[in-house]
Amino acid sequence: MAEIWHGVKSARDEGALARQAERARHDLEMINYPPADWVPEVAGPDGRPMLDALVVGGGMCGQTAAFALLREGIRKVRVIDRNQRGEEGPWDTYARMEILRSPKHLTGPDLGVPSLTFRGWFEAQHGGEGWARLYKIGRIDWRDYLLWVRDTVGIEVENGTALVALVPTADGVRATLESAGGREDVWTRKVVLAGGRDGAGALRLPHFPGLDNASAAARARVLHSTDGLEPEQFTGKRVGVLGAGASAFDCAATALEGGAAEVTMFVRRPNLPQVNKSKGASYPGFMGAFGRLGDADRWRLQSYIFGEQAPPPHESVLRCDVHPNFAMRFSEAWTDVAPDAAGVHVTTAKGSYDFDAVILATGFEVDLAKHPLLAPFADNILLWRDRIAPEEATKDAESARHPYLSDGFELIARDANRTPGLSRIHMFNVGATMSHAALAGDIPGLQIGARRLASGILTDLFQENLPVLEARLRAHDERELAPTRYLVP
Repeated sequence: MAEIWHGVKSARDEGALARQAERARHDLEMINYPPADWVPEVAGPDGRPMLDALVVGGGMCGQTAAFALLREGIRKVRVIDRNQRGEEGPWDTYARMEILRSPKHLTGPDLGVPSLTFRGWFEAQHGGEGWARLYKIGRIDWRDYLLWVRDTVGIEVENGTALVALVPTADGVRATLESAGGREDVWTRKVVLAGGRDGAGALRLPHFPGLDNASAAARARVLHSTDGLEPEQFTGKRVGVLGAGASAFDCAATALEGGAAEVTMFVRRPNLPQVNKSKGASYPGFMGAFGRLGDADRWRLQSYIFGEQAPPPHESVLRCDVHPNFAMRFSEAWTDVAPDAAGVHVTTAKGSYDFDAVILATGFEVDLAKHPLLAPFADNILLWRDRIAPEEATKDAESARHPYLSDGFELIARDANRTPGLSRIHMFNVGATMSHAALAGDIPGLQIGARRLASGILTDLFQENLPVLEARLRAHDERELAPTRYLVP
């Protein structure tokens, strides 16, 4: 058998990709993509035509959401991303894994079009034998594949454009955008928040008293896993890592491969999680039906998955374990971090340690009150803690902070009179997990999630425009029998 291959990036064959794109566009044409624009144009409060949807985030979730909307004939859509092309999402920014943890055969961004799948993209360049030899998808391959899908299906992303304010109203949502050209207010009927892992809250940053009065220069020694870490910055350094998830191991590997003198990882648990329970829920039945279960069933299942936590991919663990200067300390959480001009002093319940730099691989948290766009009206957004028993919410406070979403990923107001139009905002990111399972961020559920999102927006737009659409129906006057003698004038 041929040797199994894996790497961050495979060789590119631009000619083969152009031919594959031509094939995919032909396939799309055969399924009538995109359908005609059926949504009536409506003027916003500023007198200009309103968007049907503003998609915030041009990464994997954002571009797939836009693709799903276009497939439903919802055409007045803008997609924005604050980052430059190729830097949408984590793939070429703070993600440091060599390969994706997902199996290579999974689909999602293609929305069921075979020629748009990753396999189609890869085989076009490397053939069936190359596909057979591929172990898992390289991180940069996945980034480049997403960009190819975006270009092939005709999704225009306005890079370098950030959403800085949202004002939902009964008539639409006023969105303030900021780019190199300045600020712009646009009115849209729908907003899709597809901002990824931090799209429903903020970085999870433990409070350490030693950081409170540290100088800016000293604090620069305390890094987060989302910072722009380069291997060479750790050469000869002693590095401490807090956390033991996938990003923690990938950050540790980055430092080790950069020539760090030593890397020590600290874990509050007595051992690493052993089983990825979310993988056991990654099948069509669970992902398709979960969002239609009752509250008690959804809470029980998803809070169990969250509580078990996912182990780091074994590839990431082995990537660190090959280095003799890598060590792990279990059952040893940090109680304080104190940086100064000489280094970083870390204190635990078991002792103290000195490092040249530390990395907080503590991930993200779901907390709408910390989200800069949602904070102004976060106290009026229905959360899961409003739907479950108080004792359940106390036991799992973070899960209880997840927003309680409608069928189409819409936010729900506790008091509709306080924030009219809140349901015009759809949360298509990690914040949707308690309500819909992992349909907005993980590859296995992406296709189900994007189709459900588009269906919800389609339903709302149709109902909102029903008078105009009914008038259009009644005015429809295409005389089918005109060429025959049975036409009635």
